[in-house]
Amino acid sequence: MNPWRFTVIAALHLSLLVLITPAAPAEQRQGRTHALKAPYLKRAGHREGITIWIVDGSYIRTNIDEEFTNFGQHYTFSYIPENEFWIDREGKPDEFKFFVDHLLLEHSLMAKGVSYDSALASADRLELQERKDAGDVAKMTEGGSLPDPRKVHVRLWKHLTSGASVWIVDGRLVRSVFDVDFTEGGHDFVYEFIPDGEVWIDNDLQMPERPYVLLHELHERNLMAKGWDYDRAHEDASRLELRCRHNPNELHMALGEEGWE
Repeated sequence: MNPWRFTVIAALHLSLLVLITPAAPAEQRQGRTHALKAPYLKRAGHREGITIWIVDGSYIRTNIDEEFTNFGQHYTFSYIPENEFWIDREGKPDEFKFFVDHLLLEHSLMAKGVSYDSALASADRLELQERKDAGDVAKMTEGGSLPDPRKVHVRLWKHLTSGASVWIVDGRLVRSVFDVDFTEGGHDFVYEFIPDGEVWIDNDLQMPERPYVLLHELHERNLMAKGWDYDRAHEDASRLELRCRHNPNELHMALGEEGWE
C-alpha cells in the first residue's frame, strides 16, 4: 500500500490507545473485556527480552492505526509496548523468521539512538540476505534471467472494464525480489516493477480484509490517473478505506464507484 513501511500515527486514533497500556501484564491483556479489545492473538516466542505476539492486523488497521503493516516495534509504532514485537497474522505463514530478525536488529539499533532511517536500512539488508539465502531470489532468476513480475501472480482476481487487471500475488516473493517494504497491495502508478495496468493484492492478507485494501488501491490509482500526486492520493484512499472499515455496508457501492463491477 505505502512504499514506506511506517508513517506518523494519525492523531484521531490516539484516544483509542489508552486501552492498550504497556505496563499491563500479558495475562491482564488477554482477559480484558473492554469495548476496544486488545489485538493479541497468541504469544509466538521470546527473544532477547522481547515477547513476540501474533496480532490481528485487520483489527489494528480498523481501530488503532490504518497504516500498521506486517509487523512493528515500539520505536516505529509508539502504541506497541517497548518489550514487545507485533507480527500480523499471516495469510500464508512463511515469513515469520524474516520479520523477527528484522525487528530484533531495528529495535536494538533504535534503542541505542540510531535514527529510524539508518536502522531500517540495516534491518532491510539483513532481511534481504536471509530471503536470498532461503532461495527466493534464485527461484525468480533461473538461468541468470531478470526477475519476471508475472512469476509472482497467484491468480487473477478480476479484469476491469477500464482495462486494469487485479491480481492476487505472492507477497513473500515480491518482498524478497522486488521491494522488501511491499505491504498489502500496490499498483503500476506507484511501483515500477508492477506491469502497466495491474493492481496487486498481497496473498498474506486475510480474506475478509482484501476488499478494503482493494478499495484503497483502486481509489488511489484512479486519482493518480487524474494527475494527483502519490501523497495526496494515498491520504484520500486511506480516508475512504477507513470509512468503509467502520461502515462495511458502504463497501460494495464504494468499490463500484472505482470500477469494480
